[in-house]
Amino acid sequence: MWIELKSIHKHYGNVRANNGVSFKVNEGSIHAVIGENGAGKSTLMKVLSGYTSRTSGEILVDGEPVYFKSPEDATKIGIGMLYQDPMDFPQLTVLENFMLGQIKGFRNSEKKFKEKLKKYTDELEFDLSPNAQLKTLTIGERQQLEIIRLLSLGAKVIILDEPTTGISVEQKDKLFAALKRLVKEGKSVILVSHKIEDVEILCDKITVLKQGCVTGEMEKPFDLEKALMMMFETESKTPVRSKIVPGKKHIEMKNVSVSGGRTGLHNCDVTVRRNEIIGLAGLEGSGQGVFLRCATGLLKPYSGSVSLNGKNMTGKNILSYQKENTVFLPTNRLEEGLIPGLTIKEHYSLRQKSRSLFVDGAKASSDSKENISKYNIKGDPRTLVESLSGGNQQRLLLSFIPDDAELLLLENPTRGLDIGSANWVWELLQDFSKDNNSTIIFTSPEIDEILMIADRVLVFFDGKIIKDVKTDDTNLDEIGSAIAGKV
Repeated sequence: MWIELKSIHKHYGNVRANNGVSFKVNEGSIHAVIGENGAGKSTLMKVLSGYTSRTSGEILVDGEPVYFKSPEDATKIGIGMLYQDPMDFPQLTVLENFMLGQIKGFRNSEKKFKEKLKKYTDELEFDLSPNAQLKTLTIGERQQLEIIRLLSLGAKVIILDEPTTGISVEQKDKLFAALKRLVKEGKSVILVSHKIEDVEILCDKITVLKQGCVTGEMEKPFDLEKALMMMFETESKTPVRSKIVPGKKHIEMKNVSVSGGRTGLHNCDVTVRRNEIIGLAGLEGSGQGVFLRCATGLLKPYSGSVSLNGKNMTGKNILSYQKENTVFLPTNRLEEGLIPGLTIKEHYSLRQKSRSLFVDGAKASSDSKENISKYNIKGDPRTLVESLSGGNQQRLLLSFIPDDAELLLLENPTRGLDIGSANWVWELLQDFSKDNNSTIIFTSPEIDEILMIADRVLVFFDGKIIKDVKTDDTNLDEIGSAIAGKV
């Protein structure tokens, strides 16, 4: 099945997210759509998948014009999309999520669906237990389940929106192997990405978007320097790790054990001093997320103690930590960080600290306009947060960091950001830390990012910190070995 987009326009008021986009996706190929954040990539794919309607233009499937009113319409024709934030139900099991959209009538055998699930997991070499609660799965495993579900619904073209953001190298390799296997079977893949290295490894053709328009196309072998020039107007400035002198003890954990995630956290002993920037490394679900949530009061330890600025915080809730100027930004933007259905302005209304019974609408409006400009968010105060691209949602979350924040706990802070935007974010955070004597603890699946930014690395494996080392005293190979449990 081949697809052609002809002069696709998508307008949100005065914002032209897509402005006359045209290109063709061949059968049995992996086609990349690349561009910086806000270039219109995700919007275009949502149009193609039926998630949103186009303002004008034409979509051809095997030469025939089609119009989708919903994702269900697109799925019936054979087009399925894996969104940047998984569209699934964490409270249900793997099998129950797999069955969604496939149950018809009264004769639905659980055994039949288990067999069907196993058939796909065996073929694609995925390891998914049908009875596992979805909330215990990593982002990469949830992606695997959604791919299988789309295939079971008859997808011949699979769209993936930034699938390698926030997943481990191991899961990325498994994903790429599965996609190559599907292409050999005649299916097509559209990969939305800003990661040039992923595109080079995986894809047959590139279409570059910038400000809603196609700026060029390229077939393998790619001229990556030329592709980057098509994506960005200016060359981005790579952040440089600043030399700092650690101050007093900021947060300290003594023999802390916490339940949560896949592994929990076991017998954690660590001291973080003021002004440090610390990177947390490890396979997804190895304990880093639990560590951050414990350090902000979202999870409470069942043993051990936590102190902040010399105060015993063991067992206290997130409000107590916030009073100590602690800020947490989660990786799951639309599940934990933002509220779908509300606008940017309404989010700033919720952030007001006034004790008045009434919301100051004028202040919320001015705050949203000021931060939209400062953080270069592609939207306006009336924009619903779910209609923002993943990168712009991340920028919005970062704009929520208050000026008096002292301890920043950041879960994949550059998730979904192109290289230029990621560098800009780190320059901003480094300046913030320097100006406010703040401490930053962040997770990242990218070892290179941790080594570039952090003063110190904590490596997690199976719920434990198995390596604690200054970045000046280690390297990529050592961290990689520790992530695999070899110290």
